[in-house]
Amino acid sequence: MAKLVINETNKVGRIEPEIYGHFSEHLGRCIYEGLYVGENSDIPNVNGMRSDVVGALKELNIPVLRWPGGCFADEYHWMDGIGDKSKRKKMINTHWGGVMEDNSFGTHEFMELCRQLGCKTYVNGNLGSGTVQEMSQWVEYMTFEGVSPMADLRKENGHEDAFQLDYFAVGNENWGCGGNMTPEYYGNLYRRYQTYLRQYNPDRKFKKIACGPNVADYHWTEGVLKTCFDHTPEHEHGFMDLISLHYYDMPLGWEPKVSATEFDDELWYKTLNRAYYMDELIRRHGAIIDQYDPEKKIGLAVDEWGTWFKVEPGTNPGFLYQQNTIRDALVAGITLNVFNKHCDRVKMACIAQMINVLQAVILTDGEKMIKTPTYHVFHMYRHHQGADLLESSLTGASEIGMDVEYGKVPDLTESVSEKDGFITITLNNLSVSEAKELDVVFAEKKDIQVVEANIVSGSDIHDHNTFEAPETVAEKEFKGYTVDGGLKVTIPAASVVEIRVK
Repeated sequence: MAKLVINETNKVGRIEPEIYGHFSEHLGRCIYEGLYVGENSDIPNVNGMRSDVVGALKELNIPVLRWPGGCFADEYHWMDGIGDKSKRKKMINTHWGGVMEDNSFGTHEFMELCRQLGCKTYVNGNLGSGTVQEMSQWVEYMTFEGVSPMADLRKENGHEDAFQLDYFAVGNENWGCGGNMTPEYYGNLYRRYQTYLRQYNPDRKFKKIACGPNVADYHWTEGVLKTCFDHTPEHEHGFMDLISLHYYDMPLGWEPKVSATEFDDELWYKTLNRAYYMDELIRRHGAIIDQYDPEKKIGLAVDEWGTWFKVEPGTNPGFLYQQNTIRDALVAGITLNVFNKHCDRVKMACIAQMINVLQAVILTDGEKMIKTPTYHVFHMYRHHQGADLLESSLTGASEIGMDVEYGKVPDLTESVSEKDGFITITLNNLSVSEAKELDVVFAEKKDIQVVEANIVSGSDIHDHNTFEAPETVAEKEFKGYTVDGGLKVTIPAASVVEIRVK
């Protein structure tokens, strides 16, 4: 039997709510049809935002939303997306599907969406094809309360008060689609551009995010930080609040070769191995950041993560529309547990993407909407947001898998937190066939009362929700535990479990 020891007396860090963030790009049907249908749509909406989608997302306690990209961000010119919609410039979305972008969803619409969701705002600026002036003016447009050309323009466009900007990124993937730069070149551009992102309101400062590495590009992390910290006075802290990391779970290489719904046990384990790889990436990139920031003032923002499989048959390859199975639920559970465990450095994460793209939490088809298995995992894990990570250790987990190249993975992963007197335990059983017995032991707690227990699982690892059968995979009450003489849990194969005690 495996054993989970929880020291509820030792709070080892705070799990920032933003770790449970989301990403929305002008890509496929994420924004248009997914989040935004326009005020004149027959689909029920509030100021153009789909009411059913917004309602479902609010149940997740969405903490932060990133926009407008992604690769799209470094070809997006924000002035094209403000003012009279009938007069906004149209463009071709060269990155994603070659479709026409009419810019009907712009800065004001994004801020309205975040208002409805009750979440923080994360705007990604255009470094690749934009100018310092353009980026500086965007921040002024959004945040300046006084009299200025940009503040006056915002007021003319119908928003008298400044918007609440919480995070602003200087470019996206500038090692690739954002300009194919070297780390030193980007580092110098970051220093320059961020200088002109003024904090117009001292009481409502936004945080600045630098473009970090792709996967295991430790050379990029080292080069950017070395350049940025060269000749930077100590009093300049705040010039970089976070640095990003992008990692997609693509078990057979960059070109997606794996179906989202058709896979064998070997591909199951390869995919979960790549999810667990997130732990190593955070540790190794974190060690580099520690050299420049030993006090951990700079957070790691894993602002693009998730599975990347083949698109669904018959859909535009540039739309990245894929299904979502029990396998995706395990990827989400594993990854979120890793983030929780590294909450000393990971301060934000954004799953890619929110609606209809990659590992989405919601899929739509016209007026229809379904919640994916990933959605239900996020819903269970929402109790970790803003909670204190508790010291915990797991013994007796077995290594499972069948691939020499990818290696094996533990059959159990976990994380534990406490908030408002409630302890939340999240567990993942990675085995495709074997249930796992777990003995949960607390340091001092004797009177154990389970107040809530839920599970996401299926009768088959390929189970997923469709518009014809939207409840095939759902969050259900979990009863596989006893509390006589301690908490003992039987975790079914291929499942994500949440147990809350007080």
